[in-house]
Amino acid sequence: MKRINFWIGIVAILIVASSCSKYLDVVPDNTLKLENIFSTKEEAFNGLAKAYSYLPNDNMTNESMVLLGDETVGRIDMDYQQNSGVMRGERIMRGLQTTGNPLLGTWSGTGAGKNYYQALRACNVFLSYVDGVRHLSEVEKKDWVAQVTFLKAYYHFLLLRQYGPIIISDQVIDPDALSDDLFQKRSKVEDVFDYIINLMDMAILNLHETRTVSDFGMIDKVGAAAVKARVLLYRASPFFSGNREFFDDFLDPSDNKQFFDVNATEDQTREKWGTALTAINEAIALAEGQGKRLFTSDPEKQYLMDTAFFRLNHDNMRLLYDLRMIVTTPWNDELLWGNSNVRNYDQGEIADAANIRLPAEQAEGLRELAGYSWQWLACTYKMAEMYYTNNGLPIDEDATFNYNGRMDLYLTPEATDLDYPSIAGILQPNTNTVNLYTNREMRFYANLDFTGGYVRTHYQTIPVYMMYGTPGGFKESVQRTDYLATGIGFQKMTHPESMSDHPYRVVRYPMPIIRLADLYLMKAEALNEYSGPSQEVYAAVNLVRKRAGIPDIEDIYTNSSIARPDALNKHTTKDGMREIILRERAIELAFEGIRFWDIWRYKRAHREFSTYVEGWNVRGSQASTFFVLGIVQSRKFQIRDYLWPIDLNELNTNGNLTQNPGW
Repeated sequence: MKRINFWIGIVAILIVASSCSKYLDVVPDNTLKLENIFSTKEEAFNGLAKAYSYLPNDNMTNESMVLLGDETVGRIDMDYQQNSGVMRGERIMRGLQTTGNPLLGTWSGTGAGKNYYQALRACNVFLSYVDGVRHLSEVEKKDWVAQVTFLKAYYHFLLLRQYGPIIISDQVIDPDALSDDLFQKRSKVEDVFDYIINLMDMAILNLHETRTVSDFGMIDKVGAAAVKARVLLYRASPFFSGNREFFDDFLDPSDNKQFFDVNATEDQTREKWGTALTAINEAIALAEGQGKRLFTSDPEKQYLMDTAFFRLNHDNMRLLYDLRMIVTTPWNDELLWGNSNVRNYDQGEIADAANIRLPAEQAEGLRELAGYSWQWLACTYKMAEMYYTNNGLPIDEDATFNYNGRMDLYLTPEATDLDYPSIAGILQPNTNTVNLYTNREMRFYANLDFTGGYVRTHYQTIPVYMMYGTPGGFKESVQRTDYLATGIGFQKMTHPESMSDHPYRVVRYPMPIIRLADLYLMKAEALNEYSGPSQEVYAAVNLVRKRAGIPDIEDIYTNSSIARPDALNKHTTKDGMREIILRERAIELAFEGIRFWDIWRYKRAHREFSTYVEGWNVRGSQASTFFVLGIVQSRKFQIRDYLWPIDLNELNTNGNLTQNPGW
C-alpha cells in the first residue's frame, strides 16, 4: 500500500506541474506534501528507483536511439513505414522528424522519448526531501544522494546531446514563484557542460567504488568516471568546440551571443582534449583497479552444438565465442555501466527483432517458431563492408583481399577438403556465398548473420540462408514484413540461448551504456587529437584489436605486402589515425548506439547518412539472383537534424524559448 500511495502522490505532482510547464519543478500546494512522501526508507528507495526509471529504452526497437545512423534497417512495407509509432530512430534517418510531435523527443517526452525534465524533477524532489527519511543510515543516504546527483547530471547531458543549449533544472520551484523562475531561458552550451561536470564530480566523491550482485545497475565510481570521460570527449569534439559552420548565427536572444562555443581557438580546443584525456586516464585506472578487463568467454564452457567445430578449429572458435558473448553475457567484467531496467514486452526488443527463426527441421518437425524471433531488423550492406579483413585492414586497403571481386560468387571448401578446418564453424562447407564474406576478421563472423555462415541462437548453431523461401529469407507464407530486408542480419545483440514462443525462453541482459573497450578507444582518440599519433595511441587501440585477433596497427600499416600503397603509414598522421580510430569504434561498438553519435560529433552525419541503404535481392531464390546489390531504402539527414526540434507546445507555453536552427 505504501508503494501505491507513493506513486499516487508522484502522479498528482506531475499532473499539476505539467499545467504550468512540462519541464519545471513546480511543487503544488494542494497535493500530498513531499516530505510525507519521503518519510520512510522504502518510500525513499521508490524515489531512487523512479530516478533510474527514466534511463532510455534503447533495447526497445520502436523507442531506441540505436536505430539512428546507418547500421540497421527495419521492416520494408509501405503501410508499416507510414506508421509513425514504429522504428522512430529509423524514421528520423529518413527525414521524417516533426516539430508538432518530435520523434524520440526527450524535452517533452514526445514520440516515445523519455521526458528528461520529468526525470530531473524526480531527481530534484528526491534530493530536496531525502534528509527527512527515517531509518536511513548515513552511509546509505550518502550513496543514494550521490547516485541521484549523478543521474541528474546524466539526464542533463542526454538533453544537451539532443538539443544543444537547454534549461538547467537545478531545484524544485515553489508554486508561487515569479514568472522568470517558472519560464526560464536556455543556458549556453559551455555553461551546461560546466554544470554537468561539477555535478558528476560531486557524485563520484561519494559513490561506492563498485556494486555487489544485488545492486548491479546502480551507478558506481567506475561507471560514473567513465561517463564523465565521455561527456568531456563530447565537449572537445568538433560539433561542440569551434563549430562556427553550424551555429555562428544561433544566438541567445537575451544577450545576442552564440549559444555554442563557436569562437574556440585551436589551442582552446586542444586544451579540452587534454582535459578529456585526463578524465579518461583516471577512469581507466579506476576501472582496472577494480578488476575490470576486456571480456573473454569461459574457456571451460563450450556449447555442445559446437563441439565438433572446436575439435577442428579450436583457436578460431575460441576467439569467436570471446567476441560473440561480449554484450549478451550479463554484468561481465568489461561492462562499466548498463541499464538493467530492460522491459520484457510481447514484442519489440532489438534482441528479438534481429533474431532469426528456428528452421522447422531443427525444431524437431514443429513449425518455424516465430514468437521472439521476429526477423524485422537487418544489418545494412554498408555495415557488412565496414568490418576489417582478417589482416585488420579495411577491405579496400588490403592488397590480399579481392575487393573488386567482392560480390562475385564463392563456393566454400567441402568438409573433406584440407582447407575446410580453417573455416569450420565459421562458413558452411560446399556452400555458395560471396567473396565479401571470406577472409574477414572474426568480429564479422561473431556479429553478423549471412548466407553461407552460421547464427548461434535457440541454443543451436543454425546454417544461415537468406534467399527467397528459406527460413531467414522472404516468404509469402509468413507475414510479408518478417524478413531481413538486406539479406544480412546481426546476432550480436541476441543471446545464443534465446529461444522462441515465450518470454521465459528469452535470455535478457543489461543494455550496455559504456564498457571498457569504449574507454580504451576514447583514450586513443583524445590522445591523437591532443598530441598526434604515438606509440601510446597505438597501444590503446591495439588492446581492442588484440582481443579481436587482428594485427597491431603499426605492424599492419607498415607491411607493404599487405597494405595497399595509399594505406601505407596511414597511422603516422593525425588525420589518418583519426580515421582508423573511428573505424575501430564503428566495428567494436557496432549496434550498441555509438556510431551515430561518433559521426555526429565530427559533423559528418549529413554526408554519411544521406545515402541509400543497400542490400541483396531478397527475392532471389539462388545465389546468382540473390547476390545482386540494390537499393532498399532512401535516407535523408540534414544539418537541422543534428539538433532535435523543441515541441511546438513548449514554445507556445514559454516565450523565452527559441527553436533550434532549421526548425
